Amino acid sequence: MPGPERRRQLLDVGRALFAEHGFAATSVEEIAASAGVSKPVVYEHFGGKQGLHAVVVDREMHRLLSRFGTALSAPGHPRELLERAALVLLEYIEQDTDGFRVLVRDAPVSSGAGSSGSLLGEVARKVEHVLAREFATRGYRPELAGLYSQALVGMVALAGQWWLDARSPGKHEVAAQLVDLAYDGLSHLERHPGPLDGRASGS
Repeated sequence: MPGPERRRQLLDVGRALFAEHGFAATSVEEIAASAGVSKPVVYEHFGGKQGLHAVVVDREMHRLLSRFGTALSAPGHPRELLERAALVLLEYIEQDTDGFRVLVRDAPVSSGAGSSGSLLGEVARKVEHVLAREFATRGYRPELAGLYSQALVGMVALAGQWWLDARSPGKHEVAAQLVDLAYDGLSHLERHPGPLDGRASGS
């Protein structure tokens, strides 16, 4: 098998095994056996299990971020853009389940670290540009767009992990419900919110 084709095969095999078992429980021996090659072939292409996992994660991140970029580049009402972003993630979960499992299995979205944290940070930065523009237009503080984009992306990502197993209701309804919750809240933001008990913020 030519080198590039073998590399793609090992990436696909590694993706499936990491998705099923996780990084720690997957061995180089298992990867090699599933691909029908010897262990040195895996080391030759990726330097070992960690190198293979890093390339698998990087490939999945680029796939998903490219879809987000396409969805958010076209003009539209802010609510429509948010729904597009939610659908991108849900469609990725539906069509590339193994890829999503790899991204979330070894670095939970709540940890804020590792591959999943980096991925969500990139997505949040794309959403932040949309929110900052709308905040400025509506008289809100544009510098808070980063905070709200992190909150929105985190909400959709956690709901996506739940939907990964539930798969009901359908993805379009899930996206609509999430955006309804998020957009109704964004539509009624206070310009200068404060703690309900009157204490100074940050205490």
